[in-house]
Amino acid sequence: MLGPVILAASRSDKMRRFVSAAPGTRQVVGRFIAGETVEQVVPIVKETVGNGLEVTLDVVGEDITTSEQAAAARDAYLELIEHLGDLGLGTKAEMSVKLSMFGQSLEGGHELALANVRPVVEAAAAIGTTVTLDAEDHTTLDSMFAIHEELRKDFPQTGCVIQAYLFRTEQDARRLAAAGCRVRIVKGAYKEPAAVAYQDKAEIDKAYVRILNILMAGDGYPMIGSHDPRLIAITQELARRTGRKLDEYEFQMLYGIRSDEHLRLAAEGHRMRVYTAYGTDWYGYFMRRLAEKPANLRFFLRSTITKG
Repeated sequence: MLGPVILAASRSDKMRRFVSAAPGTRQVVGRFIAGETVEQVVPIVKETVGNGLEVTLDVVGEDITTSEQAAAARDAYLELIEHLGDLGLGTKAEMSVKLSMFGQSLEGGHELALANVRPVVEAAAAIGTTVTLDAEDHTTLDSMFAIHEELRKDFPQTGCVIQAYLFRTEQDARRLAAAGCRVRIVKGAYKEPAAVAYQDKAEIDKAYVRILNILMAGDGYPMIGSHDPRLIAITQELARRTGRKLDEYEFQMLYGIRSDEHLRLAAEGHRMRVYTAYGTDWYGYFMRRLAEKPANLRFFLRSTITKG
């Protein structure tokens, strides 16, 4: 029940200041955020790939208010791509981007976000990798899907994310379950109204399985974003039923969560990609991780009390 409260707090400047100043915050943030700079995250990328895993990298930040901030976000990803190019990892290290960072919510935001994200996608393709467009709240999705469709004309490997808790997602999944289309399915981590999204966890899980069936039976490339053991087992069974090979889908999990499971799945031959976030503007990302799982919140509160 605390999840919606925490998600609401993720938009609060007052809560941002409080959480940032809390004595145990930095310790807990370090569990989910790989570092603040690209120089700090590159060794983690190398270690992760060396362990038989893959990564998708997110330069954290959102809710920007100026076109200059949007350009800075673009440049941060271009700097990341320069470093990845030196590593020569290809698709073992891709990127995830939030279009809100590229100016989507500003005046003329759709065109601005497309103009800022295109050079990132171009640069990623030039070093042999790709970009996935993260889903945000439901008001942004039509723009995100339109940008995804536009980018795929020149860069068909560009991926996108769909969220199981939204009523619209089953229809989106049917459209996206097409040859060559890379789609990450997640449960959803934004506070959404009952008019557009399931509110009950059991209903969200059922929707996830229905959507997973659509993707696994389709011609695209499903990316299963979940730490839920039941959904992982269901995915494996659906792969068996639909005749999918191990390289025709992948699992994705967050950095710092169920790390042993990352290694177990990779050891079984699965493609296992670790969603690895870094950067200084970590607050919104961090709060959504707390909202997703009570154990994360307990860990934060325990650390805060101990440090205090």
